[in-house]
Amino acid sequence: MPSKSILITGCSSGIGYDAAHGLKNRGWRVFATCRQEKDCERLRAEGLESFPLDYADEANIEAALAECLARTGGTLDALYNNGAFAVPGAVEDLPRAALREIFEVNLFGYHDLTCQVIKIMRAQGHGRIVNCSSILGFAPMRWRGAYNATKHAMEGLTDTLRLEMRSTPIKIILIEPGPITSKIRQNSIAHFERHIDIENSPRKAQYAQLTKRLYADKKPDTFELPASAVTKKLIHALESPRPKPRYYVTTPTYVMGLLKRVTSTRMLDKVLAKF
Repeated sequence: MPSKSILITGCSSGIGYDAAHGLKNRGWRVFATCRQEKDCERLRAEGLESFPLDYADEANIEAALAECLARTGGTLDALYNNGAFAVPGAVEDLPRAALREIFEVNLFGYHDLTCQVIKIMRAQGHGRIVNCSSILGFAPMRWRGAYNATKHAMEGLTDTLRLEMRSTPIKIILIEPGPITSKIRQNSIAHFERHIDIENSPRKAQYAQLTKRLYADKKPDTFELPASAVTKKLIHALESPRPKPRYYVTTPTYVMGLLKRVTSTRMLDKVLAKF
């Protein structure tokens, strides 16, 4: 029997990297995409099928999917939308350009690729689409407004798509990790430096705490888990005959999900303001 195929985005490190290797080891045919060709070269050297896919480039998304389908003969069993980045900073300091840039990648790219893949899955009569969200998709934290906004929007779009696809054999699934070992903090520094004008911000003094965390050597967060914890949930989402609509990963996600259901907004704000 031919192995099932999956297209994964954001595989240069962290969650996508672990998912690509984890699924390949389980017999999946994995197309592990990255934004930069140099990362694809590294993955190919590790035995993965890899080529560039940049969510910010519509033509590149179309070309990457075409490459994937050319290799499979026109089919694709699953899509894992994972690639994303962050722009740290207070909401009042976020320029329009910063929000435009992050939404292009974290939301519009997901949507574009997903809609193209749905056409393939409708034609073949099956498929699963898994979107990697975050605890920040339903519980915002300070200094993360841009990322919070993209993940909240993506959850709304994904939940709606799941409802609309109920009459089809295509499953739509969310994964919501909390603190996971990755390079997202280090990778956000360039975006922070390009978009946030600390010197002219009314919150200049408050940024000292953010920059200390941003530039410091990365130490594990409380309750932080390795990326393999996300892969474990992804495997269930892809292989279970009856996958869950959403999967929590890490203790903070479970705790915040409970608090979201049982506390008032005012009480929840008090909790969130401590982070």
